[in-house]
Amino acid sequence: MRCEGLNVAEFFSNIKDKLSKVTNAISGNSDAESPQTAEDNELESPSSEAEFSTRTTAEEWEYLAPEDPAPPTESELEQETDNYPIVKRDWEGLKRLIVWLEIEDLVTSWQAKGKALFQPGLNLLDAKLPKKSASSQLPASTDIAENNELAENNELGENNELGENIELAENRKLQGKLKKLLSRGPKFWVGIGVASIGGGALIYCLWILHTLDKSLPDVNDLSAFNRDGTLTIKAADNTILLQSGPATRDKLKLKEIPDLLIKAFISIEDRRFYEHRGVDYQGIVRSIVSNLLARDLVQGGSTITQQLARVVFLNQERSIRRKLREALLAQKIERELSKEQVLERYLNLVYLGSDSYGVSDAAWVFFSKTVDKLTLAEMATLAGLPPAPSEYSPLVNPNFAKKRRNLVLEQMQEAKVITEAQAKEAMAEPLTVKQSPPKRFKVTAPYFASYIRKELPRYVSQDALEAGGLTVETTVDLQWQKIAEQVIKSAIEVDGRRQGFEQAALVSMDTKTGEVKALVGGGNFQESEFNRATQALRQPGSTFKGLVYATAMGAGFSPYDSYEDEPIIIDGYQPNNYGKKFSGWRSISDALTSSVNVVAVKVLMDVGFEPVIKLAHDMGIKSKLSPIYSLALGSSEVNLLELTNAYGTLAAQGNFIEAHGISRVINQRGDVIYQANFKPKQVLDKDSAAITTWMLQGVVQGGTGGPAALNDRAVAGKTGTSEKVRDLWFIGYIPQVVTGIWLGNDDNYPTGGTSGTAAYNWRDFMSQAVKGMPVEEFPKLPKLEGRKGSIKPKRVEPNRIIRGMIVNDDGAIVPYNPNPEPRHREWQDPGYQQPNNYPEPPQ
Repeated sequence: MRCEGLNVAEFFSNIKDKLSKVTNAISGNSDAESPQTAEDNELESPSSEAEFSTRTTAEEWEYLAPEDPAPPTESELEQETDNYPIVKRDWEGLKRLIVWLEIEDLVTSWQAKGKALFQPGLNLLDAKLPKKSASSQLPASTDIAENNELAENNELGENNELGENIELAENRKLQGKLKKLLSRGPKFWVGIGVASIGGGALIYCLWILHTLDKSLPDVNDLSAFNRDGTLTIKAADNTILLQSGPATRDKLKLKEIPDLLIKAFISIEDRRFYEHRGVDYQGIVRSIVSNLLARDLVQGGSTITQQLARVVFLNQERSIRRKLREALLAQKIERELSKEQVLERYLNLVYLGSDSYGVSDAAWVFFSKTVDKLTLAEMATLAGLPPAPSEYSPLVNPNFAKKRRNLVLEQMQEAKVITEAQAKEAMAEPLTVKQSPPKRFKVTAPYFASYIRKELPRYVSQDALEAGGLTVETTVDLQWQKIAEQVIKSAIEVDGRRQGFEQAALVSMDTKTGEVKALVGGGNFQESEFNRATQALRQPGSTFKGLVYATAMGAGFSPYDSYEDEPIIIDGYQPNNYGKKFSGWRSISDALTSSVNVVAVKVLMDVGFEPVIKLAHDMGIKSKLSPIYSLALGSSEVNLLELTNAYGTLAAQGNFIEAHGISRVINQRGDVIYQANFKPKQVLDKDSAAITTWMLQGVVQGGTGGPAALNDRAVAGKTGTSEKVRDLWFIGYIPQVVTGIWLGNDDNYPTGGTSGTAAYNWRDFMSQAVKGMPVEEFPKLPKLEGRKGSIKPKRVEPNRIIRGMIVNDDGAIVPYNPNPEPRHREWQDPGYQQPNNYPEPPQ
């Protein structure tokens, strides 16, 4: 027979073994022996009564005092007394035990009766004992004192002799009593031994209780508890995005739980819940008797508070130590929490089977109902699950579940919670189950949640991750996230079908804090969990020009500095413009607006690879950047999140704040183990950032980024198209928000679209997301004359430059022809020809 997961026979056997070890340790060893030695020495009982008598007689003579022992002198007595330290008694452990057993009134009564019984004897003994003279404790210190003492001794000699005779007589009486005591029979000494063993065992138990009590955890943060192995991710408004592991997915306030459901649990699990203080000793005895009579587990011995302590702080280990900790914790919980708080936490945390934790989850999993819609029979079914959720599950063992349900109804009737008629009606109700999956198994914002899970190891130790029970508070704005998901879905289904791309991604951030407000990594997470916002490395194309020109402005360049857009070959590399057209001399600002490739490469050469790469990394690019001429045109692969972060640095006037989605992490005990505290770092001077933003505004106002323009505020940004139009980009910002969009195919297959499509979808998102947001102006263009840069350029000196020449399709270097003749296109048979006898349509 088992009770509350503990074998009863094993329980009492363990107690017997423990007490035996303690008895052997105390009675079979001297103070000098170690605990291990004490355990090895066992008490040996004499084989016969005669042997016992002989041994007792021998031992008596060994300890008998001589007939006329010389009384010890006073100085010897004082010296002997000084050898023993004064022991300060601390009765705190005994007090705790008395409180734990709930016998304070009984102990107080015993104390009063004991005092009344023994006080007369103590008074008599105190009167008979000789009192030490106060003068004997004060030694003489001078010759005068010695003379005075001698005189007094001469005068009182006769009196002293009389006192010594009286004292000698008293000593002889005491010696006689000692002889009488030592001559007592074996039963007396056995009784003394038993009393000593019992006292030692009591002291040991008190020490164990004291040690356990000191090691108890804090119970004030039960409301923040999460089980080991769980992970909960929340949005900025505390909406739960994801819960994995054994988590309670729908927590309720006690007032939201039906009263009959509460009473059903109390009736079967802890009838005296409102009467005990954590441990119900009457309930333990009653449950043992009931289970023995029924030959089954019909009642548990643990109270609801003990079960709560086990769920939150302990495990299912079968040991006396665990049971003691459970009892002590239950009492501590009851001291610090009200009965209502205990019930609320228990009903939200108790495991009821089939991945359901708490009554709300179980009502949904088993009956597809909220708790307020449950019938009496369904409530009784749930209340019967805690002792063995799998065995009594209506999904696994319907017959056992029905028997258990009826038992709960009987207990409710016996406790007068329901009437006999109600119980019979509920018992007659068939056990009908309507299964549903636990709530929130479907993840909200799945791409953002996957990004958070991959970021978590950066901020939380491996031990904390393995322990689990973590709650991760994030920065995502669910309203923005829903808008972003809809925009990406529409872009793929509408624009992608026409322009030949199957995937899209979006990232939106707060430029002042670096908080990620929305992140979508693809069109369908169930079909593909690959996150294209954080995992896909793609060539950014012309969007990287914004970082090249930002470095140039930081090096003291002017947006009005001019470069010739011409056919040129630099160390064998030829930058080409769209359509292989060249437009002559262009200012930096104009070249950025029109996305002229040749000018971007020439600016990169004048600034240098090293300054551009360093600034890009300082602004948020984490991927490797190669020091080659094509870097200016975005040949080095990056992901959408880091490129958006870099443009956010421009929006923040040169202040870099790392993009992040986690604001706080809380462990299962409610302790904050991580708190985001990102500080802005000035990586580009404000004037250079303002000039770059002014140039990027021109891209939207009169250049390739026109489709991104908003009606109510200025926008700065840059389009980008990689080689063979494989990737379509637009990264744009307003002073408060930066957003990036990418369109393309996972297999790098060329699209048939333009970067203007990305700009259009950027506008679709931003026009909804920032609606109602206060309008802020970009910084004004600073004074350019006499401005000095904050970045030292490191010009690249090429080995060979060829001007006016291009590399043709065959790889040959030929003179540039601005007006090439169109190629001759041979006629080909069409794939479909109309038959001669095609019937005319009916009239």
